Amino acid sequence: MAGVYTYAADAVQIIAGGVPLSGLADGTFVTVERDEQAYNKVTGADGSTSRARTGNRAGNIVVTLQQTSPSNDVLSGFMLEDEAGDQGVFPLLVKDTSGRTLCYASAAWVQQAPSQEFAKEINEREWTLDCARINVFVGGNAQQTGGIGGND
Repeated sequence: MAGVYTYAADAVQIIAGGVPLSGLADGTFVTVERDEQAYNKVTGADGSTSRARTGNRAGNIVVTLQQTSPSNDVLSGFMLEDEAGDQGVFPLLVKDTSGRTLCYASAAWVQQAPSQEFAKEINEREWTLDCARINVFVGGNAQQTGGIGGND
């Protein structure tokens, strides 16, 4: 019997400096990406292949918030602390609690203030958070069982 797996967007937690972020944008609200691949590959004329470890686990985590989100205040606070005295570095966690994916950076900072748009509708604020090292575990989600007795 094929399994059913469930993902829930509202079960994704983003915690910056110990503060859970809220007011996430509709659609894609977080993206995690390393700056470069873990290994660079070189294949010679004879077909032999070698690889070199880059050692670079730096990257960025982009969080998209609604314009009205109180978490804009949190990220602005980190940015201003950094600009005022280099004190805006914080730990950052992205965790899918409906599954097993976990991304963590012990040192993250706001790259720059997001662009500002004001309109009749509520807009989004896209925050790029640079990370010195992102630890990533990409996991799946839990298999759901059927109704009573698990056979439905």
